[in-house]
Order: sequence, then C-alpha cells, then structure tokens
Amino acid sequence: MTNKVAIVDYGAGNLRSVIRALTHLGAHVTVQGDPDRLRGYSHFVLPGVGSFRRAMDMIRSRGLDQLLCERVAEGVPLLGICLGMQLLAAGSSEDGETQGLGLIAGEVDRFSFDPAATGLKIPHVGFDAVTPAAGSLLFSGFGQEVDFYFTHSFRLLCATQEPVAAEAWHGEFYVAAVEQGVVAGTQFHPEKSQANGLKLLANFLERF
Repeated sequence: MTNKVAIVDYGAGNLRSVIRALTHLGAHVTVQGDPDRLRGYSHFVLPGVGSFRRAMDMIRSRGLDQLLCERVAEGVPLLGICLGMQLLAAGSSEDGETQGLGLIAGEVDRFSFDPAATGLKIPHVGFDAVTPAAGSLLFSGFGQEVDFYFTHSFRLLCATQEPVAAEAWHGEFYVAAVEQGVVAGTQFHPEKSQANGLKLLANFLERF
C-alpha cells in the first residue's frame, strides 16, 4: 500500500528536499497547511528551519497545533525534522520562552558549551556521527554509529531518557533523535543525508 504523506506547511521555507526524498521512496506526498484538509493521511512530516517562536506563532495562527495533537492521539505517525523536532517539545528559550506542541517532555535551549574554549562552532553545521539507542525503530538496520547532516544552534533536553532514540556530541552530548509512540523526530536533516537519510525515512514510513 502506498503511504499518503502530508508535509505540514506552516510557512517554514523550502520543502523541496523533503518532497523529493519521500517521493523517491514511493510515497504519495502532499504539502498542506489547511487543517480542514489534513485528514486521510497515513503519516505527517513537520519540517522547519529558523526561529522556534516564529514557527509556533505560524502553527497556532493556522490552527495546526490542535490538528497535529488530535491526529497523533488518533494514532497517525508524525515525524519532526530539525526545528520540527524541537517543536514537538514542551517549550523553548529561543527568542523568549515559547510553548511548543508538548508531544515530547522536554525543553529546547541553546548549546551551553563555550565555542572559544572548545574550538567548535555554533551553529553546528555538517555531517556528524550519531549513536542510536537499542531498539529504536527509526534506526532499525543501522550500526552503532551513523552519519547525518546537521545545521542547528539549539538542542532538545528531554525530561527523561525514555524518548531518546539517538544521541550525538558537539561540545556536549545532545539528543539527535526521539521516538515515543507514533511521534518521532530528528535534529538532523534526513532528506539531506544521502543513503542514510533515505533509509531512516523508509523506516519511519514502514515501522510507524
């Protein structure tokens, strides 16, 4: 059966790479920002770049926050990508305290290490290794370390270890991916991570 995937459009920017990757995997992909039309899909993808506060303002102004929480409660899988993963959290300190979707218990905050002391840059940009958690559905079939493409200055601090699907290191350990029930998220961009990214997206479509 062909997966019917809705990429949730709230004005987050360029979605072409995500569309191409999912279409390459054989999914039927629709970009949709109208809550009334976001029904009948097998999976949702929430992308995002930029500011947490601005993204949540746009999501709320369209009524997409309530829609996404309702669909998740009904068992429809949701994958957040980069900022999209951060939006799954309870809130963020970026541009002032802002409430998130509250689907993952945790808060988003800026990297806390000193770039001058470590020689590492913020934002963190480029391919880097992540370590998947045992039993992760997103990382089924992967080894103990795998490379993905990142670009971010903030990271998610989960309230417990339970939803952490992978971790990585950039000046400090941070959450690289989450999964909890039908909700999943990646701090990295699978759509820009070549074969590894396609494999992870295929896992999301097939295992969630």
